[in-house]
Amino acid sequence: MIGALVLAGCGDSDSGSDASATGAELSVDAAYIPQPVSDTMAAGFLTITNEGDAEDELTSVTSESGDVTVHETVDGTMKEVDRLPIPAHGRLVLESGGNHLMFEKLKQRFKEGQTVPVELHFAHSDPVTVKLPVKAATYQPTDNSEHSGH
Repeated sequence: MIGALVLAGCGDSDSGSDASATGAELSVDAAYIPQPVSDTMAAGFLTITNEGDAEDELTSVTSESGDVTVHETVDGTMKEVDRLPIPAHGRLVLESGGNHLMFEKLKQRFKEGQTVPVELHFAHSDPVTVKLPVKAATYQPTDNSEHSGH
C-alpha cells in the first residue's frame, strides 16, 4: 500500500503577515507501473491531488532508472508536453489511455514486485519523491471513481 505524500506550498506557513493565497498543497497516490513488455520503455501512472488554494503544474519527472517524460493524450494520440496543470482544489490524473509518464532508455527492465523511485518537479512547489510499485502487466486500479469527472 502506498502512503500519501503531502507537500505544502512554497509559502512560509509561519509568516502570519503573508496575506496571499496559501499555495498548492499536493499529495500523490494511486502510483504504479504495469510490468512492461519492452526492455527499454514503460509507462507510469499516479494521481496528484491539490487541496490548496493555488494551482500548480507538473513540469518534469526524473529517475535514476532511465529518462522520464510527461505525455498528454488527446483524441487517442499521445505527445510529450513540458507541463500539465494541477488545479486548485482539484487533481491531475495520470492513467492508462490518458495522460501518463513515459520511461525510456531503461537501465534495466522493470519486474513485478520492484519499486521505482521518481522525483516529481513542479512549477511552484518543492519536488516530491514517489516510489512506484511495478504491478502485473494486466493490473487495473480497483477504484475507478477516482478518475470520474474529467
